[in-house]
Amino acid sequence: MSRTPGAPTPPLRLAVLISGRGSNMATIARACRDGKLNATVTVVISDVPTAAGLDLAQEFGVKTRVVPWQGAAARAEFERAIARAIDLSAAELVILAGFMRVLSPALVERYAGRMLNIHPSLLPKYRGLHTHARVLEAGEREHGATVHFVTAELDGGPAVLQSRVPVLPGDSEATLSARVQSTEHIIYPRVVDWIATGRLQWQNGQPQLNGKPLDAPVVEDFTAPGQLASGQH
Repeated sequence: MSRTPGAPTPPLRLAVLISGRGSNMATIARACRDGKLNATVTVVISDVPTAAGLDLAQEFGVKTRVVPWQGAAARAEFERAIARAIDLSAAELVILAGFMRVLSPALVERYAGRMLNIHPSLLPKYRGLHTHARVLEAGEREHGATVHFVTAELDGGPAVLQSRVPVLPGDSEATLSARVQSTEHIIYPRVVDWIATGRLQWQNGQPQLNGKPLDAPVVEDFTAPGQLASGQH
């Protein structure tokens, strides 16, 4: 997938995979609807039939598909159904937004350079689950989120954009999670916009931003007091 910066292009077609509330999906869908992104969500796919994000997607007029997880023994058929749903939507970019299944190397390779994820930590720190609790237990002073391309290595694909937030005295897992998530809703649409406008491209197995190899993620700093509340980002 390659777009020329500044050239007129049709909206970038997105398939979004969710397992739960779908707050990042909704943020992206809203930006598309409001003309803030030259993109359109063509399908929202969930492995959980009762995921709240499915109803939210329908409120945005987005088609939804449910591909229920039937257990590890049925993983191959599950992934074939996921791929069919993505391909039938003609999506150019796959967005993982709180999708809680680890995808096989074969499926990841199918969408190499066309699949993004957002992870609630400053990768490569704290891969995997329960990041907020682990950050608090470790006594970290900063935390954040990372948008990265998906590779076969769990939470190990090239990082594109990170948000950095403070860990405050008295923080609980819930308060820290909310602070991080508020920045996710800023940085995830931004990366989608970079791809839609041709600024971010996948070339020779690595991301390029503005025509140059992206050897380290761009960092958006939200550690200044009141920065999120004031909307200065």
